Amino acid sequence: MTSSVPWQQRLSTGTADVQNEVVSLYQQTRHSKAYVPAMIWGTLQTEAYATVILRKVVDFLDIPDDVPAGVAKRMERQQVLYDGEHRYDVILGEQALYTYVGGPEVMRGQLERLLREIDLPSLTLGILPATADVDMVPAHGFNMYDDSRAHYELVSTGVDITDPAELALHNKAFGLLSSAAHYGTDAKQLIEKALAFWSYE
Repeated sequence: MTSSVPWQQRLSTGTADVQNEVVSLYQQTRHSKAYVPAMIWGTLQTEAYATVILRKVVDFLDIPDDVPAGVAKRMERQQVLYDGEHRYDVILGEQALYTYVGGPEVMRGQLERLLREIDLPSLTLGILPATADVDMVPAHGFNMYDDSRAHYELVSTGVDITDPAELALHNKAFGLLSSAAHYGTDAKQLIEKALAFWSYE
């Protein structure tokens, strides 16, 4: 089954209510997977980075401006990284380390956070190199929750998929992406390279 709700409808009261829903979802989900090709995964965003992202959402969709409240909820959601009850497999595209969000200072702070958090017991963080040979066609980013739901964030709507056959394909895709990603020391080197780039800007 596939379902979707337009963002302007879902965010009609601002960003905080949806962020609160995400907090509950993350608290209920024991194992999440995320492939995020062009930006930093929300649960690893710094406050400064998240502020820029949610400001862009508010301005683009012309929804009520509650950015500080939305950011506060996004920061609250991140507590699941530290409670010892959840596990996250995350793959960032190398482009995510270079996508301009807020300028060099914001980007440096964000990449420094990735380097601090990459060894968290709850987190397996991979970086998919821009030149990686992946055994599938290029894919849009997606999140999976306990292998029972896949979620996409499109320009105008959020899409949820729950059909078992489709979820199996998402798991296959994630496995292929994971096989091509860099982890551990190799991932840190890619982050450090990007940090050096933003340090010269």
